[in-house]
Amino acid sequence: MTTTRVWSSRWRFWGALGLVAILALASCQSTRGLYQNGVDKIQVVTTVGMITDIVRNVGREHVNAIGLMGPGIDPHNYRPSARDILRLDNADIIFYGGLHLEGRMVDVFEKTAETGRPVFAVSSQIDPQRLRKPIEFEGQYDPHIWFDVTLWMEAVRMVQQSLCDVDRQRCHDYTQNATVYLQQLSELHQYVQTRINEIPPQSRVLITAHDAFGYFGDQYGMEVHGLQGTSTASETGAGSVRDLAQFIVDRKIKAIFVESSVPAKTIEAVQAAVRSRGWDVRIGGSLFSDAMGNNGTIDGTYIGMVRHNVDTIVKALK
Repeated sequence: MTTTRVWSSRWRFWGALGLVAILALASCQSTRGLYQNGVDKIQVVTTVGMITDIVRNVGREHVNAIGLMGPGIDPHNYRPSARDILRLDNADIIFYGGLHLEGRMVDVFEKTAETGRPVFAVSSQIDPQRLRKPIEFEGQYDPHIWFDVTLWMEAVRMVQQSLCDVDRQRCHDYTQNATVYLQQLSELHQYVQTRINEIPPQSRVLITAHDAFGYFGDQYGMEVHGLQGTSTASETGAGSVRDLAQFIVDRKIKAIFVESSVPAKTIEAVQAAVRSRGWDVRIGGSLFSDAMGNNGTIDGTYIGMVRHNVDTIVKALK
């Protein structure tokens, strides 16, 4: 079954009445109105935590950023609550990932944008030549751009420019904040490269629950394999488990990884299938893929999330 069909079936689950209600609420004009005259904080609503983190770093004291999807939440299958719709309705500006990261929520964002409210996909300014096209996406792009730190830097620039467009009086602050954050991300990029080089070339194979780490593999020289496709909405069959298990045995891979936003049972099934073939592969740790760690922790920031992932990978495969 293709990813498109799975999304369609999940969307029908919401029901026609629910869809109409969501779109109707989202298309209403905000009762707050757009931010004006630099008096109050800009009310920003985001989807995944990685985008929320950008907004907080670039906007700092000038914004109140609310993320809809917290730790452990899978954006591919996310269903907005009534509270989420009210938050969107009261937002001065909305940021989302785009590239179908949020599934059919894109319909809500596009409908909201028709009202004239600022709604931006942080991936919209990235050169398509730098984007991956997974086979199962039928010509669409892989949305997991944050796994290549250099691509995520483009998302930072997008947020900075968008905040400047909405709040010109504070554009200087947003530009300065973005410059500082981009320097931190440049250092993070160098850190990831240095750490991955500690893994012997033949051991640079990353196996996870779903194929979210493609950009990471392309940028940092890792061979990446996921049990599911690029979206967790795609199905996992027994054949997929068998094929991946045999691949692990043939390559004598030492460790595979679970993801914080995907049930561990999928990777545990692979581990059991590998062991039944006489090879002992261990769970190398849990990686953050579509969601960051808990709010208020180092892992609850983009930089902390990336460092956690690369440190976990290197420790298990080195």
